[in-house]
Amino acid sequence: MQRKTQAADVGNVSAALPAPVATPSATDVPLDLDAGLSLLGYESFRPGQREAVETLLKHRRMLLVAPTGGGKSLVYQLPAALLPGTTLVVSPLIALMNDQVHALQARGVAATYLSATLKPDEARKRMAKIAGGEYKLVYVAPERLVFEGFRGLLSKLEVSLVAVDEAHCISEWGHDFRPEYLQIGRLVRELNPPRVMACTATATPVVRDEIVARMGLPPDTPQIIQGFARPNLALRVEEIRRRRDKEVLVDGMLAKAIGAPGKATGCVIVYSPTRKKTEEEASRIAAAGWRAAGYHAGLSGTERDRVQRAFTDRELDVVVATNAFGMGIDRADVRAVVHLAPPSSIEAYYQEVGRAGRDDERAWGLLIVSSNDMPLRRSLLESSAAESGAEPAVLEHKWGQFLELMRWAEGGSCRHDGILRYFGDEAEAVGGCGICDVCQSLGEQTQRDPAEVTLIVRKMLCAVARIHGRYGLMLAVKLLRGAQDDRLSRNGLVSTPTFGVLRAYSEDWLVRAMRRCVAAGWVGFSGRERPVVILTDEGLAVMKGEKPGRLLLPEESDPQPQGRREKRAPDQAAQAAAAAVRADPEAERVFNALRAYRMGRAKADGVPPYVVASDRTLREIAVLRPRNAAELSMAHGIGPQKVERYGTELLAAIAEARGATS
Repeated sequence: MQRKTQAADVGNVSAALPAPVATPSATDVPLDLDAGLSLLGYESFRPGQREAVETLLKHRRMLLVAPTGGGKSLVYQLPAALLPGTTLVVSPLIALMNDQVHALQARGVAATYLSATLKPDEARKRMAKIAGGEYKLVYVAPERLVFEGFRGLLSKLEVSLVAVDEAHCISEWGHDFRPEYLQIGRLVRELNPPRVMACTATATPVVRDEIVARMGLPPDTPQIIQGFARPNLALRVEEIRRRRDKEVLVDGMLAKAIGAPGKATGCVIVYSPTRKKTEEEASRIAAAGWRAAGYHAGLSGTERDRVQRAFTDRELDVVVATNAFGMGIDRADVRAVVHLAPPSSIEAYYQEVGRAGRDDERAWGLLIVSSNDMPLRRSLLESSAAESGAEPAVLEHKWGQFLELMRWAEGGSCRHDGILRYFGDEAEAVGGCGICDVCQSLGEQTQRDPAEVTLIVRKMLCAVARIHGRYGLMLAVKLLRGAQDDRLSRNGLVSTPTFGVLRAYSEDWLVRAMRRCVAAGWVGFSGRERPVVILTDEGLAVMKGEKPGRLLLPEESDPQPQGRREKRAPDQAAQAAAAAVRADPEAERVFNALRAYRMGRAKADGVPPYVVASDRTLREIAVLRPRNAAELSMAHGIGPQKVERYGTELLAAIAEARGATS
């Protein structure tokens, strides 16, 4: 039985491409691409695949950037199967090499791979067959390229094509730089093959240019970039305060995405920042009845292979893993990817979350963030730089990559369109995907006067300036709230105009707003053991009014009256209500109907939506689904005045939403 058509585009090619960069050679023979496609077991090309193959054959040099699961491998496998000689594929993904070699062999295409996992005798046998020209495709790990003997062997072969997978690893500015990839440029110069192709799932314009330069390709090498749009992938970001909040979110997503233990309809990948947390979360999820396992680099090779094979063979519902898992996996029914903490960059995030929904069915991506993420990431980067001796510019670049992710996480516009713009794929931007959390919340945010925003920002930056280089972010928040703290008293900060200047806002809101100041580049961190906040030069200019303080401030359910000093943090009941709405389809429908009512009523009254009801209130109403005023008053935030003013309309909206689905 033939394999299904591949599940994602690899992009369209412009008709106006640069002229070929190489002269014709004996290997230029007419190729029957349709016959090659059939040989590899595919029924048809996905949009852009034929054009990509033709571009490679015509121009001999090509950089292909397409998302995970986008069918990049076909673009080099098809020419390799039809061209005379041997195609060399450089890839760091042993599991992918193994899977692709087996698939090619099953179709009658001679292929093999070399990696450090092979036993010496087996490696020698394969080397002998490579020397004899017995393989159409040879996959090698980049570490193999440092051996003079192997490069000498290649120099005696008729190499028709060199294809470099995960090409972003060659860039020091990329998110996954690997020094061994620097050998590839030397290999290309020595072999001078008639065709060279580089491909990657994630690369910004600066990384793309570095790939071309380091591989020694001409500047006019065609770059095909497209296919990042994932209209079936619903992206969400959730901020948490406690560990329990994280568990509630994970459990809610498992229920929403794949159902219940023993009845799973697909699988979920949960990415964890550390090995310890990986094992803890895998044990917790398994204890709840899911078929779950952990995966990280600290496990033995045998155990990692066992987990990956069990995942591929659909024997697991959930894999909790560090970023060591996932590269090269091939399972189409991943219904959700959850990140327990933000990864290093948008590139890393989108590569990992892109493993969900490859079957084009609805899937979810959940990124969980907290106030500790920024100082922790800065500390890790500085520790790594100190150990490796990296240049300060590299450290700052990696910090900048993380800030780009955090800016994206803060929201403000469609999450899909933000990613498309980041990768330079504006052509696919849709002006709102309609399914991410930001798109679903558009129209509900309070509209603020830009002058008011600037004033709030300057007040926050003043607090940072007063503790610059001495204390952490939370003390700046306490200063703004006028909270009691010995450090504030000891340093005379309680008598400054900044003390309590933003006490009308909750601690949670100020932390989130401060994080946006960090993401904007106005506030930074310094120090590895106990990171302290610093005011950057740009932040100083904003504080002084020399530059505008334009910022999308977080939503606030209800600013506190000036006389109140404290505000209760969201309790477990609120978190449970949010999880219940996500897990209960009827509650979710009622919640959406209540949001629509709130938007209409707020617009009619000329007031911000939170004046009608907060999200927490609407979620609790959606869970309770009250039928009368007495039951409605049981929801958080619904007092006698709210019942009198909005009760009849709220109950009508609930009844209509329930009646529409009965």
